[in-house]
Amino acid sequence: MQIRTRLTLLFTALTAAILLAFALIVYVSFSRTREDEYYKRLKQQATIKANLLFDTKIDPGVLQLIYKNTSDPLFQEEVAIYDTGFHLLYHDAVDIDKVKETRDMIDQTIAQKELRFYVKDMQVVAFVYTRKDHTYVITATAKDGNGLAKLAALRNTLLVVFVGAIVLIFWAGRFLARQSLNPVAAMVDKVKTITATNLDFRVAEGNRKDEIASLAITFNEMLNRLENSFDAQKHFVSNISHELRTPLTAMLTELQLTVSKERSNEEYKAAITHIIGDTKKIIRLSNSLLDLAKASYDQTEIAFKELRIDEVLLDARNDVLHNQPDVSINIRFEKEIENDDFVSVQGNEYLLKAAFSNLMENGCKFSANKQCTASISYDQQHVILHFTDTGIGIPPDELAHIFTPFYRGKNKQFTDGNGIGLPLTQKIIGLHNGTITVHSKEGEGTTFVVTFKHV
Repeated sequence: MQIRTRLTLLFTALTAAILLAFALIVYVSFSRTREDEYYKRLKQQATIKANLLFDTKIDPGVLQLIYKNTSDPLFQEEVAIYDTGFHLLYHDAVDIDKVKETRDMIDQTIAQKELRFYVKDMQVVAFVYTRKDHTYVITATAKDGNGLAKLAALRNTLLVVFVGAIVLIFWAGRFLARQSLNPVAAMVDKVKTITATNLDFRVAEGNRKDEIASLAITFNEMLNRLENSFDAQKHFVSNISHELRTPLTAMLTELQLTVSKERSNEEYKAAITHIIGDTKKIIRLSNSLLDLAKASYDQTEIAFKELRIDEVLLDARNDVLHNQPDVSINIRFEKEIENDDFVSVQGNEYLLKAAFSNLMENGCKFSANKQCTASISYDQQHVILHFTDTGIGIPPDELAHIFTPFYRGKNKQFTDGNGIGLPLTQKIIGLHNGTITVHSKEGEGTTFVVTFKHV
């Protein structure tokens, strides 16, 4: 079922329920008011007739004759008067006797002073009447024809109005639902035209205030993320192709030159050495890409546990020294560790080691003495790491781009690289809700500051 139809039916049902409740309240209120007023009228008419009998001394036969000559006795009040001993003193029509009083009814009336009840569709009131130190019980009954006719007319009017109102409400609800959902329909039509080739399209955001505008804004934000993701993917694939093509082309050229004619053992060894170097470049690139892919996972998919940052830092140093024995990395503790929690974080050991290794390798790679210093400190809320070198530094105009994947500045002339290490490091630190900043001066060195919240 379409939302438009569902909203129409829901609106109609809710409004119908409210109208029905209102109609029932009006009908029941009118019915009870009519009933109460007619009981009062019966009591009043019976009292007048009793006064005529006892005070005016009108002959009972005259009153009975008046009753019998009524055009429709059903709607004429029938009055009966008894004493407390259940002796009939007067009756408008004994032969008809609509109420058929009993001794129990008379005794109950004396006890309660007044009774009200129905005999079929006729109302009956029985009450105690006192006159000149004598107590009597009077009953009066009749059918409220005029009141019941008005009640029936009210019921029919309410029914017709209710049915007519439901029809009008249904079409009004249909119109309102259509008007309310028109922006959604327009949005759907627009979305159908958006493909991978035109992700720059955006849906109209309306007044930017209501829920539909909020949906449009959210959808446009999603399109922005998708467009950025697609652009990044294209850029990523383009850079990977370039980074892979260079060493592969060099390897192919070396192999073709090597097999073009007979060569000496030294020449073969030199060719193999070049190929091994290019192969190592491809392996480093592959490993960096794998780490970048792992760091790009949803945080909920990565296993975190409590880690001591100083231990992870030492492990990363050992890995770098194992792969590059000619470098020197110093670990410095700026404060005495009084509590393990001050240097503990919730993190993934593999990813943190990869990030720290990249920072250490960068410091050594761009320093003439191939040295880097990693220091660790903390405050009440954070554990703070500094990775410092005395290398070539980073030009101010390049600082804003160093975390861009595959970006290589002027330092590419100083040493090889693929521009993945720092973007990978930033992504890993971001996954751990940390921050990384850089301070650098050309010719003096660079310092990366990494901050995590400790446990």
